[in-house]
Amino acid sequence: MTTALLPVEKTALFPIQDIAAKLHLAPHHYETLGAHGAKLRLDLLADPAFPVRGKFILVTATTPTVSGEGKTVVSIGLAQGLERIGRKSIVTSREPSLGPVFGLKGGAAGGGLSQVEPSQKINLHFHGDFHAITAAHNLLAAMVDSHLFHGNDLDLDPAQISWPRALDVNDRALRRISIALGSKGDGAGRETGFVITAASEIMAILGLATSLADLRRRLGAIVVGVSRSGRPVTAAAMGATGAMMALLSDAILPNLVQTTEGTPALVHTGPFANIAHGTSSVLCQQMALRLADYVVNEAGFASDLGAEKYFDIVMRSSGVRPAVAVLVTSVQSLCAQGQGSLAAGFSTLAHHIAALRNFGVPVVVAVNHFPSDQPSELIAIADECHEQGVACSIVEAFAKGGRGAVDLAQKVVFAIEANPKPNAHPVYALEDTLEEKIHKVAAQVYGAAGVSLSDQARAKLARYAEWGFASLPVCIAKTQYSLTDNPKITGAPTDWTLNITDASLAAGAGFVVAIAGNMMLMPGLPHAPRALAIDVDENGAITGV
Repeated sequence: MTTALLPVEKTALFPIQDIAAKLHLAPHHYETLGAHGAKLRLDLLADPAFPVRGKFILVTATTPTVSGEGKTVVSIGLAQGLERIGRKSIVTSREPSLGPVFGLKGGAAGGGLSQVEPSQKINLHFHGDFHAITAAHNLLAAMVDSHLFHGNDLDLDPAQISWPRALDVNDRALRRISIALGSKGDGAGRETGFVITAASEIMAILGLATSLADLRRRLGAIVVGVSRSGRPVTAAAMGATGAMMALLSDAILPNLVQTTEGTPALVHTGPFANIAHGTSSVLCQQMALRLADYVVNEAGFASDLGAEKYFDIVMRSSGVRPAVAVLVTSVQSLCAQGQGSLAAGFSTLAHHIAALRNFGVPVVVAVNHFPSDQPSELIAIADECHEQGVACSIVEAFAKGGRGAVDLAQKVVFAIEANPKPNAHPVYALEDTLEEKIHKVAAQVYGAAGVSLSDQARAKLARYAEWGFASLPVCIAKTQYSLTDNPKITGAPTDWTLNITDASLAAGAGFVVAIAGNMMLMPGLPHAPRALAIDVDENGAITGV
Protein backbone atom coordinates (compact mmCIF):
# COMPACT_ATOMS: atom_id res chain seq x y z
CA MET A 1 0.00 0.00 0.00
CA THR A 2 1.21 3.51 -0.81
CA THR A 3 2.25 5.36 2.34
CA ALA A 4 4.22 8.39 1.09
CA LEU A 5 2.46 11.71 1.53
CA LEU A 6 2.00 13.77 -1.58
CA PRO A 7 2.56 17.55 -1.28
CA VAL A 8 -0.87 19.14 -1.52
CA GLU A 9 -0.68 22.21 0.73
CA LYS A 10 -2.55 25.21 -0.73
CA THR A 11 -4.61 28.18 0.33
CA ALA A 12 -6.21 29.52 -2.88
CA LEU A 13 -8.98 27.80 -4.81
CA PHE A 14 -8.29 26.38 -8.24
CA PRO A 15 -10.34 27.57 -11.22
CA ILE A 16 -13.15 25.09 -11.76
CA GLN A 17 -11.71 24.28 -15.20
CA ASP A 18 -8.62 22.86 -13.44
CA ILE A 19 -10.81 20.62 -11.27
CA ALA A 20 -12.67 19.44 -14.37
CA ALA A 21 -9.39 18.77 -16.18
CA LYS A 22 -8.22 16.70 -13.20
CA LEU A 23 -11.26 14.47 -13.86
CA HIS A 24 -10.50 14.40 -17.63
CA LEU A 25 -13.71 16.28 -18.38
CA ALA A 26 -13.94 18.17 -21.66
CA PRO A 27 -15.67 21.58 -21.82
CA HIS A 28 -18.79 20.02 -23.34
CA HIS A 29 -19.27 17.87 -20.22
CA TYR A 30 -19.98 20.84 -17.95
CA GLU A 31 -21.24 24.40 -17.72
CA THR A 32 -19.32 26.82 -15.49
CA LEU A 33 -21.14 28.90 -12.89
CA GLY A 34 -18.72 31.49 -11.61
CA ALA A 35 -15.01 30.90 -11.13
CA HIS A 36 -15.30 27.92 -8.79
CA GLY A 37 -18.45 26.01 -9.69
CA ALA A 38 -19.96 24.06 -12.56
CA LYS A 39 -22.96 21.92 -13.49
CA LEU A 40 -22.18 18.49 -14.97
CA ARG A 41 -24.28 17.51 -17.96
CA LEU A 42 -26.22 14.25 -17.82
CA ASP A 43 -24.87 12.88 -21.11
CA LEU A 44 -21.64 12.20 -19.24
CA LEU A 45 -23.37 9.05 -17.89
CA ALA A 46 -23.71 7.66 -21.41
CA ASP A 47 -20.17 8.53 -22.52
CA PRO A 48 -18.16 5.29 -23.08
CA ALA A 49 -15.00 7.18 -22.10
CA PHE A 50 -16.25 7.08 -18.51
CA PRO A 51 -17.04 3.49 -17.48
CA VAL A 52 -17.91 2.72 -13.85
CA ARG A 53 -14.63 2.11 -12.02
CA GLY A 54 -14.88 3.47 -8.49
CA LYS A 55 -15.32 1.93 -5.06
CA PHE A 56 -18.10 3.47 -2.99
CA ILE A 57 -17.37 4.44 0.63
CA LEU A 58 -20.45 5.15 2.78
CA VAL A 59 -19.76 7.48 5.72
CA THR A 60 -22.20 7.35 8.63
CA ALA A 61 -21.99 7.91 12.38
CA THR A 62 -22.97 6.92 15.88
CA THR A 63 -25.90 8.72 17.52
CA PRO A 64 -25.01 12.44 17.38
CA THR A 65 -25.23 15.31 19.81
CA VAL A 66 -27.11 18.48 18.89
CA SER A 67 -23.92 20.06 17.50
CA GLY A 68 -23.05 17.03 15.34
CA GLU A 69 -19.91 14.91 15.37
CA GLY A 70 -18.10 16.26 12.28
CA LYS A 71 -19.19 13.61 9.81
CA THR A 72 -18.93 16.05 6.91
CA VAL A 73 -15.44 17.11 8.01
CA VAL A 74 -14.33 13.47 8.21
CA SER A 75 -15.85 12.68 4.79
CA ILE A 76 -14.03 15.57 3.14
CA GLY A 77 -10.83 14.79 5.05
CA LEU A 78 -11.02 11.15 3.97
CA ALA A 79 -11.31 12.13 0.30
CA GLN A 80 -8.32 14.43 0.75
CA GLY A 81 -6.43 11.70 2.61
CA LEU A 82 -7.04 9.26 -0.23
CA GLU A 83 -5.57 11.76 -2.68
CA ARG A 84 -2.53 12.12 -0.42
CA ILE A 85 -1.80 8.40 -0.64
CA GLY A 86 -2.07 8.50 -4.42
CA ARG A 87 -5.69 7.42 -4.89
CA LYS A 88 -8.02 9.42 -7.14
CA SER A 89 -11.06 10.35 -5.09
CA ILE A 90 -14.25 12.43 -5.11
CA VAL A 91 -16.41 13.36 -2.15
CA THR A 92 -20.17 13.43 -2.77
CA SER A 93 -22.26 15.36 -0.27
CA ARG A 94 -25.58 17.11 0.18
CA GLU A 95 -26.35 20.76 -0.33
CA PRO A 96 -26.94 22.59 2.97
CA SER A 97 -30.42 23.79 3.87
CA LEU A 98 -30.84 27.40 4.93
CA GLY A 99 -32.86 26.17 7.90
CA PRO A 100 -29.87 24.84 9.89
CA VAL A 101 -27.52 27.51 8.45
CA PHE A 102 -29.57 30.28 10.11
CA GLY A 103 -30.90 28.07 12.90
CA LEU A 104 -28.93 25.93 15.33
CA LYS A 105 -26.23 23.89 13.55
CA GLY A 106 -24.93 26.50 11.13
CA GLY A 107 -23.33 25.61 7.79
CA ALA A 108 -22.86 22.09 6.47
CA ALA A 109 -19.86 22.45 4.17
CA GLY A 110 -17.32 20.95 6.58
CA GLY A 111 -14.87 23.07 8.51
CA GLY A 112 -11.26 24.02 9.12
CA LEU A 113 -8.97 22.49 6.51
CA SER A 114 -11.63 20.04 5.35
CA GLN A 115 -14.36 22.01 3.63
CA VAL A 116 -16.08 21.99 0.26
CA GLU A 117 -15.45 25.31 -1.42
CA PRO A 118 -16.57 28.01 -2.02
CA SER A 119 -18.13 27.19 1.37
CA GLN A 120 -20.00 30.51 1.81
CA LYS A 121 -21.85 30.12 -1.49
CA ILE A 122 -22.50 26.42 -0.90
CA ASN A 123 -24.00 27.21 2.51
CA LEU A 124 -26.25 29.91 1.08
CA HIS A 125 -27.92 30.08 -2.35
CA PHE A 126 -25.26 27.99 -4.15
CA HIS A 127 -26.50 27.35 -7.70
CA GLY A 128 -30.17 27.94 -6.92
CA ASP A 129 -31.14 24.26 -6.67
CA PHE A 130 -33.08 24.65 -3.41
CA HIS A 131 -34.95 27.65 -4.79
CA ALA A 132 -35.91 25.68 -7.90
CA ILE A 133 -37.21 22.83 -5.76
CA THR A 134 -39.16 25.27 -3.58
CA ALA A 135 -40.67 26.89 -6.67
CA ALA A 136 -41.65 23.55 -8.23
CA HIS A 137 -43.20 22.41 -4.96
CA ASN A 138 -45.23 25.58 -4.53
CA LEU A 139 -46.28 25.68 -8.19
CA LEU A 140 -47.93 22.28 -7.70
CA ALA A 141 -49.61 23.53 -4.51
CA ALA A 142 -50.91 26.59 -6.36
CA MET A 143 -52.24 24.43 -9.21
CA VAL A 144 -54.08 22.22 -6.71
CA ASP A 145 -55.87 25.20 -5.18
CA SER A 146 -56.54 26.73 -8.58
CA HIS A 147 -58.10 23.43 -9.63
CA LEU A 148 -60.42 23.58 -6.63
CA PHE A 149 -61.34 27.20 -7.39
CA HIS A 150 -62.16 26.52 -11.04
CA GLY A 151 -64.66 23.73 -10.50
CA ASN A 152 -62.67 20.74 -9.16
CA ASP A 153 -63.11 18.47 -12.19
CA LEU A 154 -61.09 15.72 -10.48
CA ASP A 155 -63.46 15.80 -7.48
CA LEU A 156 -60.62 16.24 -5.01
CA ASP A 157 -61.72 16.02 -1.40
CA PRO A 158 -60.42 19.27 0.15
CA ALA A 159 -60.18 17.58 3.54
CA GLN A 160 -57.80 14.97 2.10
CA ILE A 161 -55.39 17.17 0.15
CA SER A 162 -51.94 16.11 1.36
CA TRP A 163 -49.68 18.43 -0.64
CA PRO A 164 -48.43 21.32 1.56
CA ARG A 165 -46.35 24.40 0.75
CA ALA A 166 -42.55 24.54 1.16
CA LEU A 167 -40.02 27.09 2.37
CA ASP A 168 -36.30 26.70 3.09
CA VAL A 169 -36.42 28.59 6.37
CA ASN A 170 -37.11 27.40 9.90
CA ASP A 171 -40.52 28.97 10.57
CA ARG A 172 -42.67 27.23 13.17
CA ALA A 173 -45.53 29.71 12.61
CA LEU A 174 -46.16 28.11 9.20
CA ARG A 175 -46.58 24.53 10.39
CA ARG A 176 -50.37 24.89 10.32
CA ILE A 177 -52.13 27.63 8.40
CA SER A 178 -55.53 28.39 6.90
CA ILE A 179 -55.73 29.43 3.26
CA ALA A 180 -58.31 30.58 0.73
CA LEU A 181 -60.10 32.63 3.40
CA GLY A 182 -63.07 34.39 1.88
CA SER A 183 -63.19 32.12 -1.16
CA LYS A 184 -66.25 30.13 -2.15
CA GLY A 185 -66.65 26.55 -3.28
CA ASP A 186 -64.34 23.59 -2.71
CA GLY A 187 -61.31 24.29 -0.58
CA ALA A 188 -62.53 27.57 0.89
CA GLY A 189 -60.87 28.20 4.22
CA ARG A 190 -59.08 24.85 4.27
CA GLU A 191 -56.14 24.06 6.53
CA THR A 192 -52.70 23.23 5.23
CA GLY A 193 -49.11 24.03 6.23
CA PHE A 194 -45.49 24.40 5.17
CA VAL A 195 -42.64 21.90 5.25
CA ILE A 196 -38.99 22.88 5.02
CA THR A 197 -37.68 22.43 1.48
CA ALA A 198 -35.37 19.60 2.55
CA ALA A 199 -38.51 17.66 3.56
CA SER A 200 -40.27 18.25 0.23
CA GLU A 201 -41.03 15.12 -1.76
CA ILE A 202 -39.60 16.95 -4.77
CA MET A 203 -36.25 17.12 -2.95
CA ALA A 204 -36.38 13.34 -2.47
CA ILE A 205 -37.45 12.85 -6.09
CA LEU A 206 -34.59 14.94 -7.44
CA GLY A 207 -32.16 13.04 -5.24
CA LEU A 208 -33.36 9.62 -6.39
CA ALA A 209 -34.02 10.31 -10.09
CA THR A 210 -31.63 8.56 -12.49
CA SER A 211 -32.45 10.53 -15.66
CA LEU A 212 -34.71 13.24 -17.05
CA ALA A 213 -37.23 10.57 -18.05
CA ASP A 214 -37.16 9.12 -14.54
CA LEU A 215 -37.60 12.60 -13.06
CA ARG A 216 -40.66 13.13 -15.26
CA ARG A 217 -42.15 9.79 -14.21
CA ARG A 218 -41.57 10.48 -10.52
CA LEU A 219 -42.97 14.02 -10.62
CA GLY A 220 -46.09 12.81 -12.36
CA ALA A 221 -46.59 10.09 -9.75
CA ILE A 222 -46.77 12.54 -6.82
CA VAL A 223 -50.05 12.01 -4.97
CA VAL A 224 -51.49 15.40 -4.02
CA GLY A 225 -54.66 14.15 -2.38
CA VAL A 226 -57.63 11.81 -2.56
CA SER A 227 -60.83 12.07 -4.56
CA ARG A 228 -64.21 11.84 -2.87
CA SER A 229 -64.46 8.32 -4.31
CA GLY A 230 -61.32 7.33 -2.40
CA ARG A 231 -58.74 7.21 -5.19
CA PRO A 232 -55.35 8.96 -5.30
CA VAL A 233 -55.04 12.10 -7.43
CA THR A 234 -51.61 12.72 -8.96
CA ALA A 235 -49.58 15.67 -10.20
CA ALA A 236 -49.86 14.22 -13.70
CA ALA A 237 -53.64 14.38 -13.43
CA MET A 238 -53.28 18.04 -12.46
CA GLY A 239 -51.23 18.66 -15.63
CA ALA A 240 -48.32 19.99 -13.55
CA THR A 241 -45.51 17.67 -14.62
CA GLY A 242 -44.13 19.67 -17.54
CA ALA A 243 -43.96 22.96 -15.67
CA MET A 244 -42.18 21.33 -12.75
CA MET A 245 -39.72 19.72 -15.17
CA ALA A 246 -38.95 23.17 -16.59
CA LEU A 247 -38.25 24.60 -13.14
CA LEU A 248 -35.96 21.66 -12.30
CA SER A 249 -34.12 21.44 -15.62
CA ASP A 250 -30.93 22.98 -14.19
CA ALA A 251 -31.37 21.76 -10.62
CA ILE A 252 -31.14 18.12 -11.76
CA LEU A 253 -27.54 18.68 -12.92
CA PRO A 254 -24.95 17.77 -10.23
CA ASN A 255 -22.69 20.56 -8.96
CA LEU A 256 -18.91 20.25 -9.31
CA VAL A 257 -16.82 22.12 -6.74
CA GLN A 258 -13.63 21.36 -4.78
CA THR A 259 -12.36 20.78 -1.28
CA THR A 260 -9.93 22.96 0.64
CA GLU A 261 -7.07 20.96 -0.93
CA GLY A 262 -8.43 20.90 -4.47
CA THR A 263 -9.96 17.41 -4.30
CA PRO A 264 -12.99 17.24 -6.62
CA ALA A 265 -16.38 17.32 -4.90
CA LEU A 266 -19.93 16.79 -6.16
CA VAL A 267 -22.53 18.54 -4.00
CA HIS A 268 -26.12 17.88 -5.00
CA THR A 269 -29.61 17.77 -3.41
CA GLY A 270 -30.19 17.97 0.33
CA PRO A 271 -32.81 15.66 1.86
CA PHE A 272 -32.67 15.39 5.65
CA ALA A 273 -32.02 11.88 6.99
CA ASN A 274 -34.40 12.03 9.95
CA ILE A 275 -37.43 12.77 7.74
CA ALA A 276 -36.24 11.66 4.28
CA HIS A 277 -33.50 9.45 2.80
CA GLY A 278 -30.60 11.76 3.70
CA THR A 279 -27.84 11.55 1.12
CA SER A 280 -26.51 13.18 -2.04
CA SER A 281 -28.17 12.55 -5.40
CA VAL A 282 -28.02 9.23 -7.19
CA LEU A 283 -26.89 11.12 -10.30
CA CYS A 284 -23.84 12.63 -8.64
CA GLN A 285 -22.92 9.27 -7.09
CA GLN A 286 -23.18 7.52 -10.46
CA MET A 287 -21.06 10.23 -12.10
CA ALA A 288 -18.45 10.09 -9.35
CA LEU A 289 -18.05 6.34 -9.78
CA ARG A 290 -17.09 7.02 -13.41
CA LEU A 291 -14.64 9.79 -12.56
CA ALA A 292 -12.65 8.48 -9.59
CA ASP A 293 -11.27 5.31 -8.04
CA TYR A 294 -12.81 6.03 -4.64
CA VAL A 295 -16.07 7.87 -3.93
CA VAL A 296 -16.62 9.10 -0.38
CA ASN A 297 -20.33 9.60 0.22
CA GLU A 298 -21.85 11.01 3.41
CA ALA A 299 -25.18 9.72 4.72
CA GLY A 300 -27.02 11.93 7.19
CA PHE A 301 -27.05 11.47 10.96
CA ALA A 302 -26.34 8.00 12.39
CA SER A 303 -26.38 4.50 10.94
CA ASP A 304 -29.98 3.95 12.11
CA LEU A 305 -31.07 6.78 9.79
CA GLY A 306 -28.84 7.73 6.85
CA ALA A 307 -27.10 4.37 6.46
CA GLU A 308 -30.26 2.28 6.86
CA LYS A 309 -32.05 4.42 4.29
CA TYR A 310 -29.11 4.17 1.94
CA PHE A 311 -29.17 0.37 1.95
CA ASP A 312 -32.96 0.03 1.98
CA ILE A 313 -34.01 2.93 -0.29
CA VAL A 314 -31.18 4.60 -2.21
CA MET A 315 -29.23 1.47 -3.15
CA ARG A 316 -32.37 0.02 -4.74
CA SER A 317 -32.71 3.11 -6.96
CA SER A 318 -29.06 3.61 -7.83
CA GLY A 319 -27.68 0.07 -7.91
CA VAL A 320 -24.61 1.49 -6.13
CA ARG A 321 -23.42 -0.93 -3.43
CA PRO A 322 -21.05 0.36 -0.75
CA ALA A 323 -17.68 -1.36 -0.53
CA VAL A 324 -17.13 -0.27 3.07
CA ALA A 325 -18.85 1.76 5.78
CA VAL A 326 -16.96 4.38 7.79
CA LEU A 327 -18.55 4.92 11.20
CA VAL A 328 -17.73 8.38 12.56
CA THR A 329 -17.83 8.80 16.31
CA SER A 330 -16.42 11.13 18.94
CA VAL A 331 -15.68 11.26 22.64
CA GLN A 332 -18.52 13.75 23.15
CA SER A 333 -21.01 11.54 21.28
CA LEU A 334 -20.21 8.41 23.27
CA CYS A 335 -20.14 10.31 26.57
CA ALA A 336 -23.55 11.81 25.77
CA GLN A 337 -24.98 8.37 25.02
CA GLY A 338 -23.40 7.05 28.20
CA GLN A 339 -24.93 9.91 30.23
CA GLY A 340 -21.51 11.31 30.99
CA SER A 341 -19.57 8.03 31.00
CA LEU A 342 -17.45 7.14 27.99
CA ALA A 343 -17.39 3.46 28.92
CA ALA A 344 -21.18 3.40 29.25
CA GLY A 345 -21.41 4.85 25.75
CA PHE A 346 -19.58 1.87 24.25
CA SER A 347 -22.88 -0.05 24.04
CA THR A 348 -24.02 2.55 21.49
CA LEU A 349 -20.79 2.16 19.51
CA ALA A 350 -21.17 -1.63 19.52
CA HIS A 351 -24.79 -1.33 18.39
CA HIS A 352 -23.93 0.82 15.36
CA ILE A 353 -21.04 -1.47 14.39
CA ALA A 354 -23.33 -4.50 14.54
CA ALA A 355 -26.06 -2.75 12.56
CA LEU A 356 -23.64 -1.89 9.75
CA ARG A 357 -22.22 -5.41 9.69
CA ASN A 358 -25.77 -6.65 9.34
CA PHE A 359 -25.91 -4.84 5.99
CA GLY A 360 -23.01 -7.00 4.78
CA VAL A 361 -20.18 -4.46 4.55
CA PRO A 362 -16.82 -4.15 6.35
CA VAL A 363 -16.65 -1.36 8.94
CA VAL A 364 -13.91 1.12 9.83
CA VAL A 365 -14.38 3.44 12.83
CA ALA A 366 -13.22 7.06 12.49
CA VAL A 367 -12.87 8.98 15.75
CA ASN A 368 -13.20 12.69 15.00
CA HIS A 369 -10.63 14.39 17.23
CA PHE A 370 -11.77 17.43 19.22
CA PRO A 371 -9.32 19.71 21.14
CA SER A 372 -10.95 18.74 24.45
CA ASP A 373 -10.33 14.99 23.94
CA GLN A 374 -7.99 13.36 26.43
CA PRO A 375 -5.41 10.82 25.15
CA SER A 376 -6.76 8.22 27.58
CA GLU A 377 -10.25 8.62 26.08
CA LEU A 378 -8.99 8.09 22.53
CA ILE A 379 -7.02 5.02 23.64
CA ALA A 380 -10.13 3.63 25.33
CA ILE A 381 -12.18 3.98 22.13
CA ALA A 382 -9.42 2.34 20.08
CA ASP A 383 -9.27 -0.54 22.57
CA GLU A 384 -13.05 -0.99 22.38
CA CYS A 385 -12.89 -1.09 18.58
CA HIS A 386 -10.17 -3.75 18.84
CA GLU A 387 -12.50 -5.77 21.07
CA GLN A 388 -15.24 -5.35 18.46
CA GLY A 389 -12.88 -6.53 15.72
CA VAL A 390 -12.94 -3.33 13.65
CA ALA A 391 -10.16 -1.01 12.52
CA CYS A 392 -10.07 2.36 14.25
CA SER A 393 -8.46 5.63 13.20
CA ILE A 394 -8.11 8.94 15.05
CA VAL A 395 -8.92 11.68 12.53
CA GLU A 396 -7.66 15.27 12.70
CA ALA A 397 -9.07 16.48 9.39
CA PHE A 398 -10.39 19.77 10.78
CA ALA A 399 -6.97 20.90 11.96
CA LYS A 400 -4.74 19.15 9.43
CA GLY A 401 -6.87 18.53 6.34
CA GLY A 402 -6.02 15.43 4.35
CA ARG A 403 -2.82 14.96 6.33
CA GLY A 404 -4.99 14.34 9.39
CA ALA A 405 -6.93 11.58 7.61
CA VAL A 406 -4.12 9.62 5.94
CA ASP A 407 -4.30 6.82 8.50
CA LEU A 408 -8.06 6.54 7.95
CA ALA A 409 -7.56 6.49 4.17
CA GLN A 410 -5.03 3.68 4.45
CA LYS A 411 -7.31 1.61 6.68
CA VAL A 412 -10.30 2.14 4.39
CA VAL A 413 -8.33 1.07 1.32
CA PHE A 414 -7.04 -1.98 3.21
CA ALA A 415 -10.59 -2.93 4.26
CA ILE A 416 -11.77 -2.69 0.64
CA GLU A 417 -8.85 -4.66 -0.77
CA ALA A 418 -9.20 -7.35 1.90
CA ASN A 419 -12.88 -7.82 1.02
CA PRO A 420 -13.26 -6.75 -2.63
CA LYS A 421 -16.79 -8.12 -3.14
CA PRO A 422 -18.88 -7.60 0.00
CA ASN A 423 -22.49 -8.70 -0.11
CA ALA A 424 -24.15 -5.38 0.67
CA HIS A 425 -27.88 -5.95 1.07
CA PRO A 426 -31.06 -4.32 2.44
CA VAL A 427 -32.72 -5.38 5.69
CA TYR A 428 -36.00 -6.42 4.12
CA ALA A 429 -37.43 -7.65 0.83
CA LEU A 430 -39.79 -5.49 -1.19
CA GLU A 431 -42.24 -8.39 -1.14
CA ASP A 432 -42.65 -7.97 2.63
CA THR A 433 -45.74 -6.08 3.73
CA LEU A 434 -45.31 -2.45 4.76
CA GLU A 435 -45.79 -3.40 8.41
CA GLU A 436 -43.23 -6.23 8.11
CA LYS A 437 -40.70 -3.79 6.68
CA ILE A 438 -41.19 -1.43 9.62
CA HIS A 439 -40.84 -4.33 12.08
CA LYS A 440 -37.59 -5.52 10.47
CA VAL A 441 -35.98 -2.07 10.55
CA ALA A 442 -37.11 -1.57 14.14
CA ALA A 443 -35.72 -4.91 15.30
CA GLN A 444 -32.57 -5.29 13.22
CA VAL A 445 -31.42 -1.66 13.03
CA TYR A 446 -32.89 0.11 16.06
CA GLY A 447 -32.88 -2.85 18.46
CA ALA A 448 -36.60 -2.55 19.30
CA ALA A 449 -38.47 -5.46 20.83
CA GLY A 450 -41.66 -4.56 18.98
CA VAL A 451 -43.66 -1.97 17.06
CA SER A 452 -46.91 -0.26 18.00
CA LEU A 453 -48.91 1.33 15.20
CA SER A 454 -51.61 3.90 15.86
CA ASP A 455 -55.01 3.25 14.30
CA GLN A 456 -54.40 6.16 11.93
CA ALA A 457 -51.03 4.77 10.78
CA ARG A 458 -52.41 1.28 10.30
CA ALA A 459 -55.37 2.57 8.29
CA LYS A 460 -53.12 4.64 6.02
CA LEU A 461 -50.74 1.74 5.40
CA ALA A 462 -53.70 -0.44 4.46
CA ARG A 463 -54.96 2.25 2.08
CA TYR A 464 -51.55 2.58 0.39
CA ALA A 465 -51.40 -1.19 -0.06
CA GLU A 466 -54.88 -1.16 -1.58
CA TRP A 467 -53.74 1.52 -4.03
CA GLY A 468 -50.87 -0.71 -5.18
CA PHE A 469 -47.95 0.70 -3.19
CA ALA A 470 -47.30 -2.26 -0.88
CA SER A 471 -44.03 -3.09 -2.65
CA LEU A 472 -42.42 0.29 -1.90
CA PRO A 473 -39.66 0.56 0.71
CA VAL A 474 -40.39 2.37 3.95
CA CYS A 475 -38.73 5.58 5.11
CA ILE A 476 -39.04 5.86 8.89
CA ALA A 477 -39.08 9.46 10.12
CA LYS A 478 -37.48 9.32 13.56
CA THR A 479 -35.45 11.45 15.94
CA GLN A 480 -31.72 11.47 15.26
CA TYR A 481 -30.82 11.80 18.94
CA SER A 482 -31.78 8.30 20.03
CA LEU A 483 -32.05 4.80 18.62
CA THR A 484 -35.64 4.94 19.89
CA ASP A 485 -38.43 7.36 18.95
CA ASN A 486 -37.80 9.30 22.19
CA PRO A 487 -34.85 11.74 21.91
CA LYS A 488 -34.33 11.62 25.69
CA ILE A 489 -33.52 7.89 25.77
CA THR A 490 -29.79 7.35 25.37
CA GLY A 491 -27.55 4.33 24.82
CA ALA A 492 -28.65 1.09 23.18
CA PRO A 493 -31.76 0.10 25.13
CA THR A 494 -33.51 -3.25 24.86
CA ASP A 495 -37.09 -4.33 25.51
CA TRP A 496 -38.63 -1.16 24.11
CA THR A 497 -41.37 -0.52 21.54
CA LEU A 498 -41.18 1.74 18.47
CA ASN A 499 -44.31 3.88 18.23
CA ILE A 500 -45.51 4.62 14.69
CA THR A 501 -47.96 7.48 15.02
CA ASP A 502 -48.75 8.29 11.41
CA ALA A 503 -47.84 7.52 7.79
CA SER A 504 -47.73 9.32 4.46
CA LEU A 505 -47.21 8.32 0.84
CA ALA A 506 -44.32 9.62 -1.27
CA ALA A 507 -45.27 7.82 -4.48
CA GLY A 508 -43.01 9.96 -6.67
CA ALA A 509 -40.00 9.45 -4.43
CA GLY A 510 -40.90 5.79 -4.30
CA PHE A 511 -41.33 5.14 -0.58
CA VAL A 512 -43.89 5.14 2.21
CA VAL A 513 -43.06 7.37 5.18
CA ALA A 514 -43.73 5.90 8.62
CA ILE A 515 -43.63 8.58 11.31
CA ALA A 516 -42.19 7.45 14.63
CA GLY A 517 -42.99 9.49 17.71
CA ASN A 518 -43.39 13.24 17.40
CA MET A 519 -41.65 14.36 14.21
CA MET A 520 -41.96 17.82 12.64
CA LEU A 521 -41.38 18.61 8.97
CA MET A 522 -40.95 22.34 9.62
CA PRO A 523 -38.34 23.14 12.31
CA GLY A 524 -38.37 26.33 14.34
CA LEU A 525 -35.62 28.79 15.13
CA PRO A 526 -33.94 28.52 18.55
CA HIS A 527 -33.99 31.36 21.09
CA ALA A 528 -30.64 32.65 19.78
CA PRO A 529 -30.42 31.52 16.13
CA ARG A 530 -27.17 31.64 14.22
CA ALA A 531 -28.82 34.25 12.00
CA LEU A 532 -27.97 36.77 14.71
CA ALA A 533 -24.25 36.38 13.95
CA ILE A 534 -24.43 36.43 10.14
CA ASP A 535 -23.70 39.67 8.30
CA VAL A 536 -21.87 41.28 5.38
CA ASP A 537 -18.76 43.39 6.06
CA GLU A 538 -17.79 46.71 4.45
CA ASN A 539 -16.04 44.84 1.62
CA GLY A 540 -19.14 42.83 0.76
CA ALA A 541 -17.84 39.59 2.29
CA ILE A 542 -20.31 37.37 4.14
CA THR A 543 -19.36 36.76 7.76
CA GLY A 544 -20.55 34.43 10.49
CA VAL A 545 -21.67 31.44 8.41
